[in-house]
Amino acid sequence: MTKLPPSLLSLVSYLRKFPGVGSRTAERYAFQLLDWPEEQLKQLADQLSLLKEKVTFCKQCHCLQELSGCEFCNPDKRDTSHLCIVSSAKDVYPIEDTKIYRGLYHVLGGLLSPLHGYSSDRIQLPKIRERIELLGVQDVVLALDSTVEGDATALFLKEEMQHWGVRVSRLAFGLPLGSSLDYVDGGTLARAFLGRHHF
Repeated sequence: MTKLPPSLLSLVSYLRKFPGVGSRTAERYAFQLLDWPEEQLKQLADQLSLLKEKVTFCKQCHCLQELSGCEFCNPDKRDTSHLCIVSSAKDVYPIEDTKIYRGLYHVLGGLLSPLHGYSSDRIQLPKIRERIELLGVQDVVLALDSTVEGDATALFLKEEMQHWGVRVSRLAFGLPLGSSLDYVDGGTLARAFLGRHHF
């Protein structure tokens, strides 16, 4: 088979970096982009070039924020007595879609996984405790994946927090074993929130 032009091959190699995108799919995307009007391609290029500049991580909760500030840390709009701990910034959005939880968030940035080099140091417990004490948090919800790593992280956090004077709960029924929050439908996630159990 004749090779694609080098510039197109380079684009395909970048598109293959997306999760679930193989060679064939990446090629289809690349050919589709060739059909786009030049103005749309420029707009896409502008969006990509400014993405890291416009979208950053909040220094407090580590959720995604625009330059205008973090909407998840606004005490006028959030219930500061509740703190939901998630592993990734993308996990916040399916929880928000349920419209059940209106508290604060704290993004860990990963789960405990010795195989991948993610130790307890990565979780930054002093920062979590500082936020809990400063904000007067009373309830902590552990909204972590139902995986071996998620279970290990939840158990670790629960044991560390048992003397902090807060109630700790974890999402309950409805989450299949081994599931990741970004693949769980809104109804199931809402029921898991309502039925969460305290340790």
